[in-house]
Amino acid sequence: MQRVYFDHSATTPVRPEVFEEMQKYLTDYFGNPTSLHYFGRVVRKAIEEAREKVARAIGAQPNEIVFTSGGTESDNMAIHGVAMINKNRGNHIITSAVEHHAVLNTVKSLSKQGFTITILPVDKHGMVDVDDLANAITDKTILVTIMHANNEMGTIQPIKELAALAKSKGITFHTDAVQTLGKIPVDVNELGVDLLTISGHKIYGPKGIGALYIRKGTRWRQSLFHGGAQEKLRRSGTENVPGIVAMGKACELAVQELDQEPAYLKGLRDKLIKEVMDRIPHTRVTGHPTMRLPNHASFTFEFIEGESMLLSLDMKGFAASSGSACTSGSLEPSHVLLSMGIPHELAHGSIRITLGRDNKPEDIDSFMEVMPPIVERLRAMSPLDQENEFAIESDCVSCKASDTCQRQV
Repeated sequence: MQRVYFDHSATTPVRPEVFEEMQKYLTDYFGNPTSLHYFGRVVRKAIEEAREKVARAIGAQPNEIVFTSGGTESDNMAIHGVAMINKNRGNHIITSAVEHHAVLNTVKSLSKQGFTITILPVDKHGMVDVDDLANAITDKTILVTIMHANNEMGTIQPIKELAALAKSKGITFHTDAVQTLGKIPVDVNELGVDLLTISGHKIYGPKGIGALYIRKGTRWRQSLFHGGAQEKLRRSGTENVPGIVAMGKACELAVQELDQEPAYLKGLRDKLIKEVMDRIPHTRVTGHPTMRLPNHASFTFEFIEGESMLLSLDMKGFAASSGSACTSGSLEPSHVLLSMGIPHELAHGSIRITLGRDNKPEDIDSFMEVMPPIVERLRAMSPLDQENEFAIESDCVSCKASDTCQRQV
């Protein structure tokens, strides 16, 4: 069976160029970077070269980059670091309802330590309103953390405007850019952010490596970990040298291809959305219609559950997602979709298709051969669909003879 991978927002395969760059640091160059001898010096040099590549990718300075184990650690470090060093100045943190749990659960944990949290609402497209942020700020606000683009429905937030507002009030601003690096331009100075999170495995690097950008001069408490002096005392622990080298290469390639790859993926995405909407009734696109990631398409299908669709797709060789990979084991519908005002029962019928550099137009064609029959079969078994059909028949005796009845709403 030919398998097609449509889940690039969850993780990406390691590019051959990235693997080639990192593998020698698993075998030939294995030294500890803190060692003074040749073996240590070689890997220390490689780390600093990778740091420069990561910094260039986001318009930062190398000494503003801290390597971490991934996006979750970077988010935690950013939020805790700002909160703890500023707690005598204020105790108010603002975030949004559509954040990744790495942010939401971190700020919620701080509420048990004397901090107050404001969670901003979003509109029907998942967008944060700048006026809502302005109204939420108090003289106790010390941090605003709002993601650059959402992992579940692809909406790109107005970070430049949000960060400018925070800056005008002297408030630190953090954004999680895990989903945007390599898909849209990410420049810390253009965005105006103080801290920014990125992750290696979202840009064709390995898992277990990420980075946190900390703007020079930002008030931030050093290291969640107690140990050695690694990363200039900002993150203790022996460095993940192969991962760091790989992330540097992945960032370098992502920026080099920013002029071509996003446009290619947008073409595939638009083809997918059009065909799904044309051929499968009772389907909605979630997320912003234009301000969305170029590789991201998310849908809700009425009368059926996302899990059933995903299992059926997997049996046909297609890998997709029903929201965040980090919460795929939960039986609850997506908090992101619910925050957008999508009803509970409709949020259960969501799937996310995120495209990558190896996907081709033929993959969309193959998907459209299997998806409509899957939806039709699952709806035929669904009591929700049968209830809807009965309700329509009560109002319109000709509904079964026409495709233009209420069911096209």
